[in-house]
Amino acid sequence: MDVRAHWRGRDRYTVFDTSYGDGTRARALQEAWRTDPQQPARLHIVALANDLLPGFHRVPQIDPRLTLTLLAGPLETALAQLSAQPDYVRLDGVQGAGFARSLARIVAAGAQLEAEDLDAEQRAALQAQGFVFNGETNQAVFASRKPRLPVPPVPARRAIVVGAGLAGSAACASLCARGWQVTLVERHPEPAMEASGNLAGIFMPLLSRDDNIPTRLTRAAYLYALRAWRQLGGIGAAIEGQACGVLQLARDARHAEVSRSIAQEAHYPPEFARWLERLEAEALLGLPAPGGGWLFPQGGWARPGSVCQVMLDACGERLVRRFGVGTVNLEREGEEWLVRGEDGQVVAGAPTVVLANGAGARSLAQSRELPLSALRGQVTHLASSSVPALPLVLCREAYLTPAAGGITCAGATYDLDGDPQLRASSHLENIERLRGLVSDPAAAEGAPLAGRVGFRCVAPDRLPLVGRLPDFAAAGATERLRDVARHPGLHALLGYASRGLIWAPLAAELLAAQLEGEPLPLEMALVDALDPARFVLRARRSPRGPQSAE
Repeated sequence: MDVRAHWRGRDRYTVFDTSYGDGTRARALQEAWRTDPQQPARLHIVALANDLLPGFHRVPQIDPRLTLTLLAGPLETALAQLSAQPDYVRLDGVQGAGFARSLARIVAAGAQLEAEDLDAEQRAALQAQGFVFNGETNQAVFASRKPRLPVPPVPARRAIVVGAGLAGSAACASLCARGWQVTLVERHPEPAMEASGNLAGIFMPLLSRDDNIPTRLTRAAYLYALRAWRQLGGIGAAIEGQACGVLQLARDARHAEVSRSIAQEAHYPPEFARWLERLEAEALLGLPAPGGGWLFPQGGWARPGSVCQVMLDACGERLVRRFGVGTVNLEREGEEWLVRGEDGQVVAGAPTVVLANGAGARSLAQSRELPLSALRGQVTHLASSSVPALPLVLCREAYLTPAAGGITCAGATYDLDGDPQLRASSHLENIERLRGLVSDPAAAEGAPLAGRVGFRCVAPDRLPLVGRLPDFAAAGATERLRDVARHPGLHALLGYASRGLIWAPLAAELLAAQLEGEPLPLEMALVDALDPARFVLRARRSPRGPQSAE
């Protein structure tokens, strides 16, 4: 079957392969695409790869016109969670015939199918779903007359991103890589001046026994961030920080017991997560660790501002920066959004706007009904000589970083007030927690008040908001996300709480994929859990309307 002949003349082409194997077939396809003068502008490869951690894995590529998404899990489960419209399907080593209906649900009209081998039951099931085989071969074309989802139109690739922290910088990077012209609007004179301005942010996965939505999201985001940062030059090189590992100590005996159960049941690869009993943890740390702890060898810390900088630098000439504009307003004029400054002058205009300004979104008319809160976080900066030397990041209820530039960071508090000033009570709270971490009641004795205050943007469910912004006023009575009215061309990357460092790259990739009509890099269950319109449905079910995180 000639894939090249099938993809010619198209703007984008999606391939679904049930066996990634060692990647040989995918690499051959990529090479064929690169050398075809009539190649589609964008090629998307989606493949099953069951030697990975469960879930979807978006693997960054050097050529931004190419995407690779690997799915770890059973075929039918993957198909049920996949948002894509494959133009070509390769079946290899599939079992049973139950997959046929799910496959037919998502493939594009006229999709080609090729199989290594099919039994009579599988062939009949595919035929029943609309696949027409070429004689006795294992090649077929999808010819069902059932309605197909419309192919998303090629977007006008011009956007405004509001906010130059981690969320906004990642959005700029993902869009510019796809050829978009982006104007970045920031009220401060520099990027990363608010929550992304801390000296150190911690990156590590989240574990749970039931592998719940926050765990699955954070795992996918963490793994994607590690790959994306390597492509940008790496932690400790282009990005200021250390991939030194993170040790998360057990809170108590019960937590240690649950952690042992997770370790036994999940069988995590040791490079991802490893449970250490007391003696092994203490040997690594050089300090008491009575309950043991989780070691995340690929974790560590990074300065968020440096991450923002490398992402913005990667945008090149496609990015226009409008910094120091102060408070802005949004208005729709025809097919475009206009961003106006406090003086009423137009700062930027484009068909697409991405709100990535954290709690600042509460001041805009279009997003003020989102139930977002700003939680105060004070980080304490300590002279490294005042605390035990650490070989890695240490955390439990709080965190402590290894020394960098003679400073160790400890924190951070979770306060419900809006005080932007450093205060002694928060400083003491951080020091008490770090003393518990290092089992030293005299650590940081007499340390001067030094540090930084930032405000995390938090949603009630502690999950980010990624996707099209709902129009609360026009919401109607729908009970389904897909039917919620949306502001045209207005999107959100908000509510990153204390995980912006690792959530930002994948969230931006998800939004860019939505805008481009690409295969999505996350399971639909997670995509729906992040949809900002979830709060419209919840507000309708609650007599009090949307509830704040406070």
